[in-house]
Amino acid sequence: MPTNVLRLVAVAALGAALVGCGADTDARLTAKPSPRTSAQQPAGPERPAVTPVFLRGADSGRTTRAKTAPKTVALTFDADMTADQGPRAARGERFDNPTLITSLRRLEVPATIFMTGRWAEEYPFQAREIGSDPLFEVANHSYSHYSFTADCHGLPVLGKQDMAADVERAFGAFRKAGVRQVVPYFRFPGGCYDRSTLRTLAPAGLTAVQWDVVSGDAFATDADAVAEQVLAGVRPGSLVVMHCTTSAAPVTDEAVRTIVPALRERGYRFVKVSELMKGAS
Repeated sequence: MPTNVLRLVAVAALGAALVGCGADTDARLTAKPSPRTSAQQPAGPERPAVTPVFLRGADSGRTTRAKTAPKTVALTFDADMTADQGPRAARGERFDNPTLITSLRRLEVPATIFMTGRWAEEYPFQAREIGSDPLFEVANHSYSHYSFTADCHGLPVLGKQDMAADVERAFGAFRKAGVRQVVPYFRFPGGCYDRSTLRTLAPAGLTAVQWDVVSGDAFATDADAVAEQVLAGVRPGSLVVMHCTTSAAPVTDEAVRTIVPALRERGYRFVKVSELMKGAS
């Protein structure tokens, strides 16, 4: 991945709770909405468009989409696997979710997959198939799914000196698996970052993407509850975080099959992050 391509920015909705939602974090931290999550917000087309917040290195600025922004929404899926979960995969634990990918294709839903390098190594055929399908784009979710900050929901922590190498190792895993449609976006494991990590990763030329709608699919067992939480939170320009990990997010596929037709009935169009970001200027 060439350096100095794009400035490093983190995108999130104004006022959204940046809770960790990696599928490898503690279920007690990921399964319950915080007091200000989207589940408690009213649904309906009258709600205003999302206001993104951009953090550029140590500085910050804001830019707002017009309230007349088209009804677009980006579904994103974290394909999580930590560097040390190979033995669990060997014992049959599924960190992939091919049924979900099949449903997205059948429903013709564009989506961005935030993939760890370790996931691409474990499932190279799936990674290549996803990365060759024009319906999808693949973004970097680190190699190890270790945290880039301390105290990130129990995740192991990378040393600052190892962060850039971890990100590049993920890109190397994508290349080895034959993943073609890789976009210059990055999602911090657990959603945890600070200004220091932004400065550390800035030379990689990546855009760090957060979210404004927490699906609550990690460790969930009730697909209807996940769907209701997403439908309650989506606004024009929303970015939803979900997971592509059967063992830790077993009801995501079922929830998506409810979410997609419901949002289309409301007039929403699904886009990849790359298209959503074009309107965030």
